[in-house]
Amino acid sequence: MIETNLNNSITTHNGFIKHAGVVTKKTKDSIIVSLIGNINCAGCNAKSACDISDTDVKTVEVFEIQDSYKLNESVQVIMGNDTGLKAVFFAYLLPFIILFLTLIVSLQFLKEWQAGLLSILVLTPYYSVLYFSEKLLRKKFEISLLKKY
Repeated sequence: MIETNLNNSITTHNGFIKHAGVVTKKTKDSIIVSLIGNINCAGCNAKSACDISDTDVKTVEVFEIQDSYKLNESVQVIMGNDTGLKAVFFAYLLPFIILFLTLIVSLQFLKEWQAGLLSILVLTPYYSVLYFSEKLLRKKFEISLLKKY
């Protein structure tokens, strides 16, 4: 199934999302791409979970080592349909569940303020693990580029 918006910046095809962008920076091991805003994001069902629809220009860092991309070159960023949902799960939903469960369990044994403090402090190791598992997360949230001709 292919859906093309009027300004042709986002299309979906067989479980992948293609989003138009421009290469804005190249580093030794990554490429920074500015995604072109889409006025049609308002009609998307996933707009509440998608950071791309919040503003006109978003940037994505793609860990693809290719010298064939030039600065200011038009490209298409390709990611799986479930990439955004996975990101929302790991960044927001799972920490909320951890915080809430810790609060409920610790209220049985501690005072309210101690339980609240403990439930917030439990998130420190969680986000530390996320930060230090960056290479694993890069594989899980794979984003690719295609030249736009």
